[in-house]
Amino acid sequence: MHKHNTMHDCCVSVSLSLSLFFVNPASQLNTPSQKQESKTMERLNSKLYVENCYIMKENERLRKKAELLNQENQQLLFQLRQKLSKTKNTNGSNNDNKSTSASGQSGF
Repeated sequence: MHKHNTMHDCCVSVSLSLSLFFVNPASQLNTPSQKQESKTMERLNSKLYVENCYIMKENERLRKKAELLNQENQQLLFQLRQKLSKTKNTNGSNNDNKSTSASGQSGF
């Protein structure tokens, strides 16, 4: 099974990658509109980072829930098969006894 990083590690990794991508030295920002656009992008980046962390956390929660439901389903299926097997064996034994006693009675 694939081992997942912790949620914090994933978010920190994403944040570092994005911050390195969006770093703009002051010398490249010539106009006020470029500086404003840079600030807007930084805010958007932060918002998306937080949303991404939330989605990853929710995904992990749902994955664990699905795993538990799958285990429960497998256990219930196993129990059902056991009951069906016992019922089948019990009915088979009863039918054998009835046919044996019926054939024995008809001979007299």
